[in-house]
Amino acid sequence: MIGALVLGLLAGFIARAFLPGKQNMGFFATLLLGLVGSFVGYLIFNRVFGFGDDAAFDLGGLVGAIIGSMIVLFSYNRLIKKS
Repeated sequence: MIGALVLGLLAGFIARAFLPGKQNMGFFATLLLGLVGSFVGYLIFNRVFGFGDDAAFDLGGLVGAIIGSMIVLFSYNRLIKKS
């Protein structure tokens, strides 16, 4: 549980740093972004492409979590924020 929170927070911060522009997000919004992005990254890499291990938590999923978080943040900025 704590590992998932740390991974989500780290992925959220890194995704925000990689995407251009200013995101007005606090600590908990960044954590939520990272957790949702981790799940999206897991779905993309593990379920769609068959990469990764779903038996245990590992930091190898950090790349997938960052990419998933970037996808979620990009989608949020394009779909929700613009309307």
